[in-house]
Amino acid sequence: MKTGGIDSSKIESMLAQLKAAAQSPQTEALGGLASAAGSQKTQGTSRLEFSEVLKASLNQVNQVQVEAETLGKNFAMGDDSVSLSDVMIAGQKANISFQAAVQVRNKLVSAYHDIMNMQV
Repeated sequence: MKTGGIDSSKIESMLAQLKAAAQSPQTEALGGLASAAGSQKTQGTSRLEFSEVLKASLNQVNQVQVEAETLGKNFAMGDDSVSLSDVMIAGQKANISFQAAVQVRNKLVSAYHDIMNMQV
């Protein structure tokens, strides 16, 4: 149904995508974990280095943010192949993945403080 030039079905699908992305922020932010796990298999055993997993997840967050910024610039320059809903969804995905990365950082800092305050 079109009302005043806005297609309500597109709005509903965009809202559904945003809700789905909001319910699984760890999946978006930590999408690099599977690729890091696959690259670390050596001689039949899988060993994940924490630093490599962290680096892969931060690279994934950066990639999502760069893609959102690129879509926003293309939309602002008048590219007809980029819709406003695509720009908004990409921005929300970037925001959610960044928030998840900040939460991971906060947990790491908290764990570091807990370890440093332990009596030996």
